[in-house]
Amino acid sequence: MLIGFAVPVSGAWSTPANQVEIAQRAEELGYHSLWTLQRVLNPAGSGDRTYREVPDPLVTLAYLAGHTSRVRLGVAVLNLPFYPPPMLAKQAGTLDHVTGGRLDLGLGLGWMPEEFAAIGAPMRRRGARAEEFIAALRALWGGGPGDASEFHGEFYDIPPVTMDPRPVQPSGPPILLGGTSEPALRRAGRLAAGWVSSSRADLTAIGRSIQIVRDAAEGAGRDADALRFVCRGAVRIRDGGGGEDRKPLTGTAEQVRSDFAALAAQGVTELFVDLNFDPELTAPGADPAESMRRAHKT
Repeated sequence: MLIGFAVPVSGAWSTPANQVEIAQRAEELGYHSLWTLQRVLNPAGSGDRTYREVPDPLVTLAYLAGHTSRVRLGVAVLNLPFYPPPMLAKQAGTLDHVTGGRLDLGLGLGWMPEEFAAIGAPMRRRGARAEEFIAALRALWGGGPGDASEFHGEFYDIPPVTMDPRPVQPSGPPILLGGTSEPALRRAGRLAAGWVSSSRADLTAIGRSIQIVRDAAEGAGRDADALRFVCRGAVRIRDGGGGEDRKPLTGTAEQVRSDFAALAAQGVTELFVDLNFDPELTAPGADPAESMRRAHKT
């Protein structure tokens, strides 16, 4: 199982300097990948402080690309309803060049009504839109330099166009789909390079979700063994341990590391340690310097 690390992207510690420090240290230590997430905005007055001071994930990855050379760079996930396919195709294709072909593109459907309302995107039929969106991305990335592309669907209609430069990676950056519902899992199996779990996933039963993805891939005539299963590891290190009812990835560093094997046994192929969901590091009033100290210790 490959191991990655999420850079600081939520809370007062999510500064460019801290992101570079974590990214370079992770690359030095041999981590496989670095990850960001997307949160465009939050509803005013909300008591949920999970997502605070979240920078744009693609801009952040472009910045980190200039400070790293080997480690893969991923976003888990962008909400595809917020983009027209040609705009995201251009941004992700350019970022693939900036990273030297190191980009992993996680896509999801979004869930916060306030974001959809502010952006002017419809929440209805997001799954059907996602199917067309992925096909449109691949049409725009396909072929060779100067080749024309077009796509005609119910939601997106792209006349014959050219879009260059094409991404560095053949056929474009790998697309990893998020989602927890059965339709979303089946969609990942049928259409994507793999699936990425959410911060709220039940890690004691993640193998069930993985099996749904695998079954859908096999039903579509795809090689399920070639798929990637990426677990967002919402880690919470607690020196006193996690107690008798300890949840996976919560407790001492030794306890958390012991959970990795159980996740791999359930079919996880990649896990990235994500401290952005630990309120002790990201909540209002958390000391950024202490958050960084704990990240390095982790």
